[in-house]
Amino acid sequence: MWESPGDENLVALQLAQLSALDRVMAIAEFDLGGVLIRANDNFLALLGFSRAQAVGRHHSSFCTPAFAASAEYQEFWPRLRGGQASGGVAERVRSDGSSCWLQATYTPVFDARGEIRHILKIATDITGRLRREQAQREHLRRLSLVADASSTAVVISDSESRIVYVNDGFSRMFGWQLDEIRGRAPIELLAPHTPQDFTEKYRAALRAGRLVEREEIVASKEGRRYWVKVFSNPVAGTPVAGTPVTGTSVDGGSRTDWGHTVTTLTDITRAKMHEVLQHRVLEAMVRESPLSEVLELICNEVERIAPEITASILGVSEEGRLQSLVGPHLPADYARQLDGIPIGPAVGSCGTAAWRNETVRVDDIATDALWKDHAHLVLPLGFVACWSTPIRNSQGRVVGTFAFYFKRPRVPAAELFHQLMVDACVHLCALALEREHTRQRIRQLAFYDGLTGLPNRSLLQAKADQAIAAASRSHDSLAVMFIDLDRFKQVNDSLGHPAGDELLRQIAHRLRQDLRATDIAGRLSGDEFVLVLPQCNADQATDRVERLLELLSSPVTVAGVALAASASVGIAMFPDDGRDMETLLHRADMAMYQAKSSGRGCFSFFSAEMNQLAQERLALETALRRAIQTRQLHLHYQPQIDLETGQLCGVEALARWTHPELGEISPARFIPLAEECGLVADLGHWALREACGQLSAWRAQGLAVPSVSVNLSPTSFHNLDLPRMIAATLESNALAPQDLTLELTESVLLDTNPSTMKTIAEVHARGIRLAMDDFGTGYSSLSYLRRLPVNELKLDRSFVADLENDATARALSAAILGIGKSLHLTVVAEGVETDAQNLLLREQGYPVAQGYLFSRPLDPQAFARWLEGATAQSTPAC
Repeated sequence: MWESPGDENLVALQLAQLSALDRVMAIAEFDLGGVLIRANDNFLALLGFSRAQAVGRHHSSFCTPAFAASAEYQEFWPRLRGGQASGGVAERVRSDGSSCWLQATYTPVFDARGEIRHILKIATDITGRLRREQAQREHLRRLSLVADASSTAVVISDSESRIVYVNDGFSRMFGWQLDEIRGRAPIELLAPHTPQDFTEKYRAALRAGRLVEREEIVASKEGRRYWVKVFSNPVAGTPVAGTPVTGTSVDGGSRTDWGHTVTTLTDITRAKMHEVLQHRVLEAMVRESPLSEVLELICNEVERIAPEITASILGVSEEGRLQSLVGPHLPADYARQLDGIPIGPAVGSCGTAAWRNETVRVDDIATDALWKDHAHLVLPLGFVACWSTPIRNSQGRVVGTFAFYFKRPRVPAAELFHQLMVDACVHLCALALEREHTRQRIRQLAFYDGLTGLPNRSLLQAKADQAIAAASRSHDSLAVMFIDLDRFKQVNDSLGHPAGDELLRQIAHRLRQDLRATDIAGRLSGDEFVLVLPQCNADQATDRVERLLELLSSPVTVAGVALAASASVGIAMFPDDGRDMETLLHRADMAMYQAKSSGRGCFSFFSAEMNQLAQERLALETALRRAIQTRQLHLHYQPQIDLETGQLCGVEALARWTHPELGEISPARFIPLAEECGLVADLGHWALREACGQLSAWRAQGLAVPSVSVNLSPTSFHNLDLPRMIAATLESNALAPQDLTLELTESVLLDTNPSTMKTIAEVHARGIRLAMDDFGTGYSSLSYLRRLPVNELKLDRSFVADLENDATARALSAAILGIGKSLHLTVVAEGVETDAQNLLLREQGYPVAQGYLFSRPLDPQAFARWLEGATAQSTPAC
């Protein structure tokens, strides 16, 4: 490994030094870019440059132009910067343009951190005559000074494997002085466990004149370990002055003049620790290997590098308990006994290290107080010492411990070597644990609802498919329950969304309480939950849902308010109602809507009738979309009459639908459908354009129709472009803003869309009248009403219907009229059908009314005829 021939007398040493360090050793240092930064005189003389001429020149300027431009040379410096030494015979150009041939070795020089500092070139001139003996001694002295100043250890040994020279760098690294080790073999001294077959191959290579390169773990005088990069370079023997050197280059040919070996040893411990461990461990992570496999790889690598160590890695849970992860060469029983132990100030090395968040070294487990309660677990295994280091995540929290167990007392000189391993391994362990945490977090986000922790739709579907497949194989029944909270929107509107979220969390917690081991619970979205109950027939499902509704109805405290939660539940049964989750879920959803229409806090089983109704509804929705596109819809108009004069004050446009196959479809049926399927805004815009066009047409016919009222849903006011669209419609029909009244329902009061109030205000600002339809049946909040710029209130027909027989209805109608008058609003009574109702309304002072008493809603032609007849009997309209 580090041999060279020679004898022990002073003359032989001097001759070897002259030959090795003067004739052969021209030394230069290049920076990592290839620029010469230092050179000995031998190097300068060899190439014929002064120091001023040479220093600062690039290495390529010393090469032949052909070689400097070659692909081989382009790879030369990157290899050196990568830590790979190079050696061989090369042609170089002297300052006078002549060529010389050098036997050269280029060696990367590492600093204390394991990083390459510069490139050391050692060259031998094999083209010129031998220098005189005195010059050789002088250059030997200078080379020794350079070698002694280097942190790289240099050993010169003879052909009998006997050390004849070491530099100061060797003594500093390994602790031996030359007098202590002169004559000893380098391999036996530094690496006594090297196999014999390597030694034999090593000597054969040197005899053939080849550079030998190796990475090895060696030990110092005190037992301290180093991982070193070793270069052993054979040097020719000492010929008679003036006699040319015999032999060949490093091409593998034989040579007969092997005299000494110059060996350099560079400390690469830190870099090698990271390289060996990180390369294999990071490669395993890239392959997405399981956490246990990655951590076991770390332990095995540590034990391979340092056989005196038994490695172990424990996790630390968020609750502060140890979790056995890996310990490849620790007994499984011992690992199981550690699992679940709480960390603390005296819980062995690992539990204490996790508690303190700092490294804990125990050199005598039998006597150390930290192991008092746990020594009996480990001493029978033969371990006497344990060194544990906390593993921290990126936030600094302890997530695990990395421990070394020793069966013999630790050697203090080996502590630095062990510490370097710990530094490398703890970082890798942290990466592995962080990766595992991230994977679990991604899985949680991908398959679980972030608010309640229940499985989301994807995981629910997967688990349900498995349960249905199992039920199909075993011919069992299975129930799917679709749960929808009642009045959940009111909680969000009145208490805020954080309160709504807290209610959902508590509901999810109650659902978990009633689950069997085989049951599946999940959250779809909003306030919708699903239960899948294997091995559950209809009777059992009834028992479960009744118990569930009772559990959910218990008071819930949210934001300091006690709420009585309730839910509507729909149930579909496998296999009767469907054989796959998609079908069962859809039918349970339909059953839930049936339950909700029957009253809050109820449940309903799916039935074939529900499916038929759902199909009819879907067909009707499709037909309604087509009707809007193909103008199957039309408007009828109902007069609004001044009760004092009997004159026409305006008309209300009411949508009608005549289907080519189904005939007349009631507005009570298709208007709610339009709201549910998102068509109500389109329907309102169509009605607006149609009504304005009709008003313009009547006036063109000479009919005096004062204004037209059109119903718009709150959804229509989400469109900020609505005021412009209305203005354009009026202008295209030569109508004024006061010719149009837009009727709103009281649901607009609770519409939370930010565009609604802004759009309403702009419509009013353009001079278009606004009316509150069906007033008195909804929220009727005066504070909201005060904020809305309405011009008109319409008393709902339910009050008018009870006027004759209900004093309360009369009182309420009078109160609503009073509210209207106090706010300077016109109040219109709807649904007037009898003379008695008309009389009562007139007595109360209602100014305007509409209803069947005056006229049913009429198509445009029928209304024109009605108006002509009414005009003939009265004065012009108001």
